[in-house]
Amino acid sequence: MITDDRIILGLLGAVLAFIFATRSRSGWQKFYTFVPIILVAYLLPSLMVTFGLVDVSESNLWPVAKDYFLPAALFLMTLSIDLKGVLGLGNKALIMFFTAAIGIIIGGPIALWTVAQFEPSIIGTGDQAAWRGLATLAGSWIGGGANQTAMLEVYGYDQSRYAALIAVDIIVANIWMAFLLYGAGASERASRQMVGSGQHCNRCTA
Repeated sequence: MITDDRIILGLLGAVLAFIFATRSRSGWQKFYTFVPIILVAYLLPSLMVTFGLVDVSESNLWPVAKDYFLPAALFLMTLSIDLKGVLGLGNKALIMFFTAAIGIIIGGPIALWTVAQFEPSIIGTGDQAAWRGLATLAGSWIGGGANQTAMLEVYGYDQSRYAALIAVDIIVANIWMAFLLYGAGASERASRQMVGSGQHCNRCTA
């Protein structure tokens, strides 16, 4: 069992290097089509801990990650924001964006309250309170993985349960993406049918 933080950090780096090296190779592209890259990035380190390859009970990597890596990641993410391009999308796109963000913020408490009517124990207490976990999910759906980690630190959710939320985040996001892609294809077909019907009607009128 590996306990040295330097070796553990090297293993984490090797996992990411492996993922980035294989994602563009033809033999792996089908695999990443069904298994999202970000899920693999979380899953492989989890398996290392589960099967006893590494021991993180005394590790100091998390304080280093949250105090140094996380602020740097948030800063770099902020630098990459194209505010001019966002504003150039127009009022409708901005209204849609803020409506979705507000819906996520409001939807979490409503979902929690609804489930609590049938199962009050879901609320939890202390650092296992369900609202703390939902706050990290809302952070991810609004601002991505780095924002989710920031919310984990801000709201102090139980880290032993955090892996389950990551799985929920990735699975739900990919299922929703599948519906969006299907809907985009269906809308194009519907548009073509409407255009064809309109042309047919024009001919009949003529």
